[in-house]
Amino acid sequence: MNKPSKAELAAAHGTVIDDLVAPELNVLFCGINPGLWSAATGFHFARPGNRFWPALHLSGFTPRLFDPSEQKALLGLGLGITNVVARATARADELTPEEFVAGGKRLVKLVHEWRPKFLAVVGLGAYRTAFGSPKATVGLQPETIGDTRVWVLPNPSGLNAHWQLPDLAAEFGRLRKASSQ
Repeated sequence: MNKPSKAELAAAHGTVIDDLVAPELNVLFCGINPGLWSAATGFHFARPGNRFWPALHLSGFTPRLFDPSEQKALLGLGLGITNVVARATARADELTPEEFVAGGKRLVKLVHEWRPKFLAVVGLGAYRTAFGSPKATVGLQPETIGDTRVWVLPNPSGLNAHWQLPDLAAEFGRLRKASSQ
């Protein structure tokens, strides 16, 4: 995957990355929104330093560490990727609460259409705002969307210093174990 230029990053602001979905996935991972690096490359969680791909591998979801450019291989493993808010920004704090709420409604429709076993929202704050659950914690949520169970994971961004990679991988592993039962 090539490093985007400054011009490509600037042009990516506000663009959208296609969802990576298929019917009846085991887990549909849901990021907060695409960063500019992801939007410029067209690959989810593409910014170097983002720990999504290492956490997927270390937790046992993938047999090896995938590069973001290999994201389509996730479908064969029963995994997909979407975002709460579709538009790309430099930072998640550029998003409004209204965008999160609208994104939550879009996710409900997406889950009803594709029926994954689990929706895994990668970002506690995003989940709390999008779904009106201010006291939600990381882990399995009591609410479901139809038959889909909802799990909240920590944000794997390198900016989230509260969660180091081993802890992220352990939390992803808890989801993997639950989703394989």
